[in-house]
Amino acid sequence: MAYPTRAKFRSRTTLDRVLSRFGLASRTEARTAIRQGRLKVNGLIARDPDLWVDPASDVIQLDGQRVKPARKIYLLFYKPKGVITSHGDPQGRKTVYAFLGDAGKWIFPVGRLDKDTSGLLLLTNDTAFAGFVTRPESRVSKTYRVKTSGLMPDEAVSRLNSGIQMKRGDRANPLRVRRLEDRGKYTWLEVILTEGKNREVRRMVEAAGFKVLKLVRTGIGALTLEGLEVGKWRKLSSLEVSSLRRGA
Repeated sequence: MAYPTRAKFRSRTTLDRVLSRFGLASRTEARTAIRQGRLKVNGLIARDPDLWVDPASDVIQLDGQRVKPARKIYLLFYKPKGVITSHGDPQGRKTVYAFLGDAGKWIFPVGRLDKDTSGLLLLTNDTAFAGFVTRPESRVSKTYRVKTSGLMPDEAVSRLNSGIQMKRGDRANPLRVRRLEDRGKYTWLEVILTEGKNREVRRMVEAAGFKVLKLVRTGIGALTLEGLEVGKWRKLSSLEVSSLRRGA
């Protein structure tokens, strides 16, 4: 089967991306299904995930059924501490999908929360929506509540609020850092970011001379955990989705 080059067709994309963008599978799951011979393109079995196709004109079938965009799903989940933000774990640790039931079949996390971080996690099958929310230039805020390893002086809070150089050489530029309260030997901070660098909150607090003892993501944009118990999820309303699409 001969296919024209990518330059001739702006709507062309690789076969694995069709399943991902249609919300039918993650990229990894799509590539596995394709290599197993479960996909046909124009009546012929296609085993190459990187095959260029045009979903607008090519007949693409998965397990004998023509593929079409799935209904868009948007979930807000209160991730517990100790749970992996992954579809599977080689070490057998519990993942977020253990809490989602059938609702989690074809959705993926929007960004990540590490194992020791709890709080608000979005999941969807809408790749464009996920990309928008996670891109720094979209300026969608992510709000965290942070317990530090000691009483943090005003000078350290000011350093964080002004932006701070981290150990790997990159710089954290939070939207805002403020002291919530000093409780016993510890300080609680609110940190608001739009960048989403890897383990950014932990690394910036370490750059200020402290460690993070507890980290909870309490908000994404205008979304919060209000009314939601740990380990539970709910669907986003169309209004909430539209609000996030509009950005900061």
